[in-house]
Amino acid sequence: MNFPLLVARRYLFAKRHTNAINIITGISVLGVSIGTAALILILSVFNGFEDLLAGLFGHFNPEIKITAAQGKTFSADSLLLHQLKGIEGVAVVSATLEEISFFEYDGSQDFGILKGVDAAFYSVNGIDSMLKEGKYILEEEDRNCAVVGAGVRNKLSVNIENFSMPLLVYMPVEQSSVLDKPFKTRFLYPKGTFAIQQDYDNQYVLTNLPFMRELLGVDSSVVSALEIKCRSASDIRAVKQEMGKRLGEKFRIKDAYEQNEAFFKVMRLEKWMGFAFTLLMLILMAFNSTGAMWMIVLDKQNDIAILKAMGASDRVIYRIFMLEGLLLSGLGLIIGFILALLLYFIQKHYGIITIPEGFLVRSYPISMRLQDFPPVVAAVFGIGYLASIAPALRAVRVPTFFRAE
Repeated sequence: MNFPLLVARRYLFAKRHTNAINIITGISVLGVSIGTAALILILSVFNGFEDLLAGLFGHFNPEIKITAAQGKTFSADSLLLHQLKGIEGVAVVSATLEEISFFEYDGSQDFGILKGVDAAFYSVNGIDSMLKEGKYILEEEDRNCAVVGAGVRNKLSVNIENFSMPLLVYMPVEQSSVLDKPFKTRFLYPKGTFAIQQDYDNQYVLTNLPFMRELLGVDSSVVSALEIKCRSASDIRAVKQEMGKRLGEKFRIKDAYEQNEAFFKVMRLEKWMGFAFTLLMLILMAFNSTGAMWMIVLDKQNDIAILKAMGASDRVIYRIFMLEGLLLSGLGLIIGFILALLLYFIQKHYGIITIPEGFLVRSYPISMRLQDFPPVVAAVFGIGYLASIAPALRAVRVPTFFRAE
């Protein structure tokens, strides 16, 4: 075994002449453990929120979305649809058409986005499972129906139990003369309310695609987007690349992350900012490690003098106490990992840390990711390395013929 490592390991568990050194060393290890656990848990909580919101977005945004590279709409003819459905990994293709509209309900008015969807829309994102009240009905006999976002419902005071009260939709039209009406007006009957995410809930009203096309006065093939659900075992990136090859540059093809790229970038920035602030706490705790190492060096001065007399070089002495500091950090790291895993399990299954009422979940979501561990390991050992430099240099300066008084 490497001689400096053998001696450093011996010193890690050896008895000290002064009990205070054991206490200081224990406090140092405890500080590293708490800091490590805090780093892991903070990253895991941010992961949990990211997974939660990504799942909510998935109930409105598809796995892959195709829009026009220029303009707001394009023609999705049978040839294009057949081409997309022929790509390996594509399970469902849904056509949608949306536009900003003005809504009025029983005297209440507000702007929003009216989105016409086809019969396959709920199969793409499972939005019918996110209904807060009512049913997912977009067309009923001779009536055009709607499912409204919870925010729209609250702003307009929509009562889905009142079957006789319609939602008025005003859509701007191009005026050919001054006498023409500036808006086209139609009725929708609210049948349900969905609650996904505030940005969607406050803006969107869903209806059937033929109604939307008639309201806009466009052809039966015009869409603003094609929304795609892939098969469960398929590689979404590979499917997206294949679509790009077949469709060319006339279309924008975005996966789930790209559709909400700004949001996820902010979430990740907040995650690593939280990591940085916790790391500062760990750096402050590193002063305990420096103090503990310094006390160990003072306690082992006789041993250092003997080692030098036996021929140990300054480099060997330096390495012994650098490895001692890294072993202290490693011990704290292992204990911190165990503590973090224990708290993760408790929070995951029992939700001991709760969130105030009004949020979508009762307790803080949490999710561990393997890629979060290497930065934590690097940070802990990096701090341990820096904290060991001064004590190791002090050990090198111990004279060969030192004798404690």
